[in-house]
Formats: sequence, C-alpha cells, structure tokens
Amino acid sequence: MPKLIIEILKENKTFLITTHVNVDPDAVGSELAMAAFLRWLGKKTIVVNEEKVPAKYQFLDSRQEVKVFSRAEKIDYDVLVVLDCGDLNRIGKVKTLVDKDKPIINFDHHVTNESFGQFNLVKPRASSSCEVLYEFFKAARFPLTKEAATLLYVGIMTDTGSFRYDNTTARTHAIVSDLLKFNLPVRDLYRRLYEMMLLEDIKKFSRLVGDIEILFKGKVICVELSRQVSAKFSKSFDLRDTIFKFLRAIQGVELVVILTEVGSAKTRVNMRSNGEIDVAKLAKTFDGGGHKEASGCLIEKSMADAKKDILGEVKKVVGKNI
Repeated sequence: MPKLIIEILKENKTFLITTHVNVDPDAVGSELAMAAFLRWLGKKTIVVNEEKVPAKYQFLDSRQEVKVFSRAEKIDYDVLVVLDCGDLNRIGKVKTLVDKDKPIINFDHHVTNESFGQFNLVKPRASSSCEVLYEFFKAARFPLTKEAATLLYVGIMTDTGSFRYDNTTARTHAIVSDLLKFNLPVRDLYRRLYEMMLLEDIKKFSRLVGDIEILFKGKVICVELSRQVSAKFSKSFDLRDTIFKFLRAIQGVELVVILTEVGSAKTRVNMRSNGEIDVAKLAKTFDGGGHKEASGCLIEKSMADAKKDILGEVKKVVGKNI
C-alpha cells in the first residue's frame, strides 16, 4: 500500500489536507509533516481544519499553513489527505469541502479506523499518526528536515504521554532516536507543551477539581465543563489534558470522563482509561472512536442528557465489578 500511495501522490498536483476536530499535537504535527513532504515533491498543498489551531500548539505551524474552514470557501483539489482521524465525520465541517469524485488517502493509527479512504495506511499498533508517517517517509525516501523531524517528534511524544503509555514500543524509541539526530530542542518543546501555565489558570483549575464527581466506588470520575466554565481559562491552557493527567493519577481511578458543552444540544465527551476499560468501545456506541485508553465522541444532546447516556454505558462495564 505505501508504494501505491506514493504513486498517487506523485501523479497528482493539488492536495487538500485535514485532520480531526479538537486537534492535538499528533494531528497538527502529522498534517504539517505531510504538507512538508508534498512540498518536497513539488506539489501544492491546502491545509484546512474546522477550528483554529489552539494557541498552545501554534508554534508548530511556523509557516501559518493551517486555514480555518469557511462556508463560503470552495477548494479545487485533486486528492484529499486525512490524517489521525478514525472516521471521516470527525473532520467536522471540512467534510462539506469533500468532492465525492476525488480520492481520499487515509493515514491513521486508531484501532477504530473505518478505512474510509480509497487508499488507507492504518497501523493500529503504531504509537501515533506521526509514527505512521515516519515509516511512510522512509519508504518514500523523503530526506527529513529538522522542521519535519520536530513535527514528528512532538506527535509521537504527546501521543505516548512522553513515552509512558503502553503504545510506546521498541520501534517507537528507535524512531525517536533517529529524529533526535537533528538536535531537536527537546527541553524547549516539552516546556511549551506541558510547563508554561499561568498562575491564574492553576488557581481556577484547583477550584474546578475540588468539585469533581466521584462514581462507582471511586472507579470513575466525571467532570462537566460548561461553556461558562471553559471560558474562564486562558486559550493557552489545555484544560481537558490537564484534568486527565491530574485525575488519572488518583489511586483506584479506572476511568475519567469529561463532558464539554459545545452547544445547548451538543456535548463533546472525552474519556481516558487506566487500562481496565476499553473506552474505544464506549465511544463507538456514540459514533466516536479512538484508542482503548483514550477516546471521544460527540453527542447531539444537552450536557445533562449526554451525561446520562454515557454514564449509562459506563455502568454496564464498571457496574459488573462493584
């Protein structure tokens, strides 16, 4: 499949590149690394996401390539390249730009990926989409630059939890060893992603976690983020990620569920498991997806109703063991 995809990329001229909504570093890193690869091939690239890249990750987009979707926009392209996305619906509003007569190339590592493309390079055992791309670039004999190596490194580092999660393999470390030959600013990258927090955000965060809901005899923690609550934090503060890191460390906790109010009848659900619960299956129940230990979905209901639905499914899994 890599050889066929390489031929498709060489044969066409203009590429629309996108990734999933609610982007993370693996999503941004993989789409920008793909853009760099296509530029090397002499191709025209158009990178469009539903939302603006979060302030915290904008340093990755040094060329300011990522455009925000516009309903008035019409894009003429030859091939759509979707990265780090298990379901085509997860690209959000960008889906309205999709031409059914144009081929889709799907690069991903999610176990729930539906192979929605005409050409699919999906590696569920890979730590990240950036790891999938590294292997693809090697097959294509792409001479990595420091810029591309940085993007790949950040995607791999963040999706492995700084190399702490079970998806970190010997191959992952070998790839990172090769990327580090570019003398990457590892310390600076880590600080940008994890350590540059404002004191006011920390104070607000402390008050927020003081009011968490503990369920199923301490096995599950549920956090509700209304639009009003979310708006209190700075744009550079990754609220959901910080909640997950903090609450998953509590002894006895097997699952953390975060409900984020998107609209009066739309709720984003993000889940993180400590390994005992397969949250990819839970998310799939609501047309979502992801990994066994990290998944999400969008429920077209109010936060109260979405909470009732998702916890009902959680009870079926956790309730058997309490």
